[in-house]
Amino acid sequence: MNTEELLYCDTHEWVFVSEQDGQKIATVGISAFAVEQLTDLVYMELPSVGAAVTAGEEFGEVESVKAVSPLYSPVTGQVTMVNDGLPDNLDVLNTDPYNAGWIMKVAISQDLPNNLLDHAAYQRQCGEAS
Repeated sequence: MNTEELLYCDTHEWVFVSEQDGQKIATVGISAFAVEQLTDLVYMELPSVGAAVTAGEEFGEVESVKAVSPLYSPVTGQVTMVNDGLPDNLDVLNTDPYNAGWIMKVAISQDLPNNLLDHAAYQRQCGEAS
């Protein structure tokens, strides 16, 4: 996935919106910056398929040796898929957080929130802008 085409939450989740059969589908993950800050991931709690998620609300958590961090949904809708293999292979978040490291897919039921950041704004927030 091209990171410049993604939208980001200020809490470090990313979202890619596509359309399938006339339905907007959001693929959600956490940014490389977040993974780098957490270091040494040891646990991830995923939502269940069919669960309702709300933009700005918690849908799971990720735990490192340093801290437990809630995961916040960037969109409102219903979870249609989860990356079941991810909790058993958290290293993939270090190597490929934007492709193999996706967390969930959501059938979007409301407009995207207007507080999502584009790539440039997210980079500025992270202090990584070159």
